[in-house]
Amino acid sequence: MPSPIEDYALLSDGRGAALVARDGSVDWLCWPRFDSGACFAALLGTPDHGRWRIAPAAAPSRVTRRCHPGTLVLETRFDTADGTVTVTDFMPHHTPGPMLVRSVAGCAGRVPMQMDLALRFDYGASVPWVTRLPDRGGIRAVAGPDLCVLRSPVPLAGRDRRTQAEFTVAAGEQISFVLAHGASHLPVPDAIDVARALERELADGHRWLERCTYRGQWREAVTGSLRTLHGLIYRPTGGVVAAATTSLPEQLGGVRNWDYRFCWLRDATLSLLALMNAGYYDEAGAWRAWLERAASGAPEQLQIMYGIAGERRLPEATLPWLPGYENAAPVRIGNAAAGQLQLDVYGEVMDALHQARKGGLASDAAGWALQRALLGHLEKIWRDDDEGLWETRGGRQPFTFSKVMCWVAFDRGIKAVEQHGLDGPLSHWRTIRETIHREVCARGFDGARNAFVQSFGAHTLDASLLLLPTLGFLPPADPRIVGTIEAVQRELTRDGFVLRYDTAESRDGLPPGEGAFLACSFWLADALALIGRRDEACALFERLLALRNDVGLLAEEYDPRAKRFTGNFPQAFSHVALVNTAMNLGREVGTSEQRGEDAPPGPAPAAPRAPGRGVSGAAG
Repeated sequence: MPSPIEDYALLSDGRGAALVARDGSVDWLCWPRFDSGACFAALLGTPDHGRWRIAPAAAPSRVTRRCHPGTLVLETRFDTADGTVTVTDFMPHHTPGPMLVRSVAGCAGRVPMQMDLALRFDYGASVPWVTRLPDRGGIRAVAGPDLCVLRSPVPLAGRDRRTQAEFTVAAGEQISFVLAHGASHLPVPDAIDVARALERELADGHRWLERCTYRGQWREAVTGSLRTLHGLIYRPTGGVVAAATTSLPEQLGGVRNWDYRFCWLRDATLSLLALMNAGYYDEAGAWRAWLERAASGAPEQLQIMYGIAGERRLPEATLPWLPGYENAAPVRIGNAAAGQLQLDVYGEVMDALHQARKGGLASDAAGWALQRALLGHLEKIWRDDDEGLWETRGGRQPFTFSKVMCWVAFDRGIKAVEQHGLDGPLSHWRTIRETIHREVCARGFDGARNAFVQSFGAHTLDASLLLLPTLGFLPPADPRIVGTIEAVQRELTRDGFVLRYDTAESRDGLPPGEGAFLACSFWLADALALIGRRDEACALFERLLALRNDVGLLAEEYDPRAKRFTGNFPQAFSHVALVNTAMNLGREVGTSEQRGEDAPPGPAPAAPRAPGRGVSGAAG
């Protein structure tokens, strides 16, 4: 049985990713890319689906872990009755192909150790053919196109389709294992100098950490989340994957299991702001460039998500040979939501590119031409129903947040003309912006509850509406905004954490039940700060920080009753939200907005209780 989700640490080389449990078992590893078939898939099944465990032979009395500053180099310390050892795990960035290094160092006494390696390819489906390397210093495993090589200084034994070893590490000794991946038709990957590779990783991490411009009270939490976000960037293209995993359940034992190893446009603006505001302009520029390439093409073919190199076809399939994490089935790869209509992505693209301009990331004429084309298409379809931000599978609806993001799209197009001197039909776009604003305020607002609702004419709430003031749609002090924040806090919180929406009331096409959505909980902290409830916002933020595991990681969701992480892990959206909330709480709030817009002009109307025309759409 796999470990609890919160017991895992992330390793990454900017190409693929691994998860290491506290017991020393690597239960998830995708090579050569984040979205490749896993060669360790015990996370979604059993050890026979692939894992690599190195740990003391006797149960340790204490296990402690840390990541070296600025890096994902993991150090696990095992205290045992025989002595103490540390296992240092990392995936070096500067090798021709993917590698995973596991180095065991003796600190005190003499500690008997065990290694158990079950290599599998294609998510545990393929058992490779294993042979010894010519110099007998390791093994070579092949199945179809995949090749893995393990180099080891200790004798290896094969048993039950596994490779095993027993060895003892004394104080002052160090024994390193290197697992490398390659193509089976190419030569075996060369050996590396482990000490030099580790030294370079630590030096790179120190330089990366020095680049961070955030110096606020939550620096450790912010740099930890930025380090996680950095580990989820696919370096060859700049794309940011939503998570390192697939099919970790949103409800333990449930069916809400999705593949998140792709790049969502919904993450674009918030990721860009987190990187730019922390001083990581190279990474922000690479993400912006990925976004422009992915969104290029016929405007009517804009997708909500893409592969890490901009791939459009992400066919969804199930893997019946994997029982799922704690038997949460089915296990899915690919994501059918790529074919959905989500109108909010037009706003996300326009807002991200707007924030990039404000932040000084240069664009070109082709990029602006693409944006104009997107607005031309959005003008034709913004009234259509869609599947919404949360990718519901219960049919299209007139989601309020989707319409607000259509407003954002035209608003940011207008700003490009007004603030940056670009060419566009300003009067025409202003008319559309005002029309959308008026319709949202009339049809997306429930006067009886004094709150914006999930979809036009509905009575259900949606936590995405917490973003309305940060988007500039209405001023934070507007009674309708305050009413929405209070309604979400009153009706969508469970033990103080925020649900996306009530799955028992909303028509999303799936059985009800999921954990609290951590990004939405951070959004509530932002919203509370914007309406002057700063102490409450900081208290919520501190409660969220306390959820992080021992190496600073957050999942997509949290089950407050089971006190367990749920959903894919680690989740970029959760860490991006943490960074942005820390920065929002660290500055004066209430006069400027989370996304960097100026405060909307004009006084708030006096406590409206029925749908009204609303404030002009000329925010910012």
